[in-house]
Amino acid sequence: MELKEALAKRRSIRSFLPKDVDMKTITDIIRYANMAPSAGNLQSRDFIIVRDDHTKEGLCEAALGQEFIMEAPVCIVVCANLQRISPYGRRGRELYCIQDASASIDHILLASLDYNLGTCWVGAFHEKRVSDVLDLPDYARPVAIIPIGYPAVVPPMPPRMDIKKLIHLEKW
Repeated sequence: MELKEALAKRRSIRSFLPKDVDMKTITDIIRYANMAPSAGNLQSRDFIIVRDDHTKEGLCEAALGQEFIMEAPVCIVVCANLQRISPYGRRGRELYCIQDASASIDHILLASLDYNLGTCWVGAFHEKRVSDVLDLPDYARPVAIIPIGYPAVVPPMPPRMDIKKLIHLEKW
């Protein structure tokens, strides 16, 4: 799939078919995710693959009851690694590792399309609860939960703002 086509095709999928996604596919997607840019090439992000129903239930509860998390056969939780980014000090911990994780999240969303998989970037969750559910070390901060699976429903593209309202030349 051409990149521009993938960008236009991507949707937030919140309904999944009861069909498994094999581990090789998930590993390939994460390999592409880690090709995303990162500050100093430190790759200050980690990926937790979740298949267990009990764990997905805990993630669902932490994510304010977003039940499609449990419906997806796989979830990838992307974490910022505060330890790996430590050479950059405070700015690294507060910003760069979040940027690193976010860039990899976008790669996951787009790479999944090549496998005919749907995803959703879930950012609404209680970080402490997700950390507890996944036994995260203190230096790992969850940035997103990404349910992945074969879409049961693909919604139409939501409306977009006129690009002229978003572009500023030289100054605001």
